Amino acid sequence: MNITKEQVDALNAVVKVAITKEDYADKVEKVLADYRKNASIPGFRKGAVPMSLIQKQYGKAIQAEEVNKLLQKSLNDFLVEEKLDILGNPLPKVTESIDWDADKLTFEFELGLAPEFNVDLGAKTSVVQYKIVADDALLNEQVERIQKQYGKLITETEVKDGFEMNGTFTNEEKGINSPALISLDIFKDKKTAKSFIGKKVGDVVTLNTKGLFDDDHKLMDYLKVSHDDVHGLDIDVNFTIEAIQSVEKAELNQELFDKLFGEGAVSSVEDLKGKIKEDAELQFAQQADQKFLNDVTDSLVETTKFDLPATFLKKWIQTVGENPLTAEQAEEEFAKSEKGLRYQLIENKIIVANDLQVKFEELKDFTAGLIKQQMAQFGQLNPTDEEVDGIVTRVLSNQDEIKRISDQVMSTKMLNLFKENVKAKTKEVNYQDFIKAMYGEM
Repeated sequence: MNITKEQVDALNAVVKVAITKEDYADKVEKVLADYRKNASIPGFRKGAVPMSLIQKQYGKAIQAEEVNKLLQKSLNDFLVEEKLDILGNPLPKVTESIDWDADKLTFEFELGLAPEFNVDLGAKTSVVQYKIVADDALLNEQVERIQKQYGKLITETEVKDGFEMNGTFTNEEKGINSPALISLDIFKDKKTAKSFIGKKVGDVVTLNTKGLFDDDHKLMDYLKVSHDDVHGLDIDVNFTIEAIQSVEKAELNQELFDKLFGEGAVSSVEDLKGKIKEDAELQFAQQADQKFLNDVTDSLVETTKFDLPATFLKKWIQTVGENPLTAEQAEEEFAKSEKGLRYQLIENKIIVANDLQVKFEELKDFTAGLIKQQMAQFGQLNPTDEEVDGIVTRVLSNQDEIKRISDQVMSTKMLNLFKENVKAKTKEVNYQDFIKAMYGEM
């Protein structure tokens, strides 16, 4: 057997595998002998079928199978030995016919090679690293929300200013059917709010979505429509009133503070706002980190220039699925997946260059942290090490969970690497401005 590689260009190569009869004859004879032992053909005793008949009936199929096995193994071994970094899988070149009686069989495989390139994390970028602050407006809003949440609900018969309503937004054409709890101060226009005054349970108020709220993104929350649909949405929706209530706000006293945070942890409104600010900005930091990671990813894909073996990849896409694709379908699939493929190559380059590895101890520690957070949400603030370790062991016995958590740990490593090396402008914003920036509206 002889294997050679012909370099077509920097991104494409052809591997030729020449196989002689001596390479596979013994294996074919052994398989045929096994077939003969078990063959049951009318007119012959089991195990006494003439080899010529076995050869005639099964020979070519077995030869093809053994040649294919030999091809796959030799090709894989060659790729490893030559340290060839390929994209997709080798594609066999189609030949009109194979002369299985020939002393030598030659097969050719097309390869798509990974491009050579460098990643410069220190290059100048337009990436912004946001620091989200909980401003006074947000803090006051959250304090009021807490007072209402822990206040006393009073059932009312008709809507008045300051009351709340349970109901459902509907629009049959857009498929909107969204239950919501609303108050009149959510509307941008005072005229809209006044249209609810005096209404009773069972009444229906028709609203137009254009300019309904001070921020169109609220349509996503109240109507459950996508971000792509909210801008310029100009439709009528019905709000059916199902319940009306007023809220006698809870007093901001020590009893409420202890109920919220434990005895003595908070002792004043200022302490309460400080706690809210701390918790909110911790959550905001996670959102800001995710946006930073996404923005750096987009920037690297945009600025790291290299070619791909596009023609090869489109041919490979045609064959890789369960059902073959047409050339046009493969073109579309390549266009959809190209950005992801480019970043995968860039990410792999970064991981290798910076020796980023996920060790099992890191997986255990990260998983333990997640479990403690989840247990805290259910009131288990001080679980024992034995309890946590037992859950960690069960979680990491699942290969899918190991993959998912490994990806999270690697993502954290990439984020930290980017924070240290990527030249980004730092910008302090409130949460509303961050949301606008996230959707490209600043």
